[in-house]
Amino acid sequence: MHLEARLTFKKLDPQAVLPVYMTDLAAGMDVCALVSAPLTLVPGERALVPTGLAVAVEPGYEMQVRPRSGLALRKGITLLNSPGTIDADYRGEIGIIVINHGQESVQIASGDRIAQLIVTPVVRCHITVADELSTTERGAGGFGHTGINGGVIDSEN
Repeated sequence: MHLEARLTFKKLDPQAVLPVYMTDLAAGMDVCALVSAPLTLVPGERALVPTGLAVAVEPGYEMQVRPRSGLALRKGITLLNSPGTIDADYRGEIGIIVINHGQESVQIASGDRIAQLIVTPVVRCHITVADELSTTERGAGGFGHTGINGGVIDSEN
């Protein structure tokens, strides 16, 4: 069973490709690049890749922009601000900030599937200020405080 939210896309260019779920149970829709000429990224280089698409996300939801695992594994291509967020009130072009973490140059052409889009509910919070917070077993421990030995708390490793 799937939850459903409404998305309305606008093609800013007639050549833009609408995102598509590649399998029946895929969580994300693949989104394609729309570039005027193939873009070559040398190792370490980043770029904003246009899609030629704008979207209206239903209020109460956000669209997350996430890397494609195959591109990350095979070519070292990932997204810098992952996950990126497209808010329900944003109406500009969807741009994908890619970086080449691989060892070789990578070319991106129009029609290449470069990221995935996932729609998720948004929870808005009521913010308060307190002099003290409730205590927990973990407390302020973070950044590896549990060590690497099978999840056993070990502050030495």
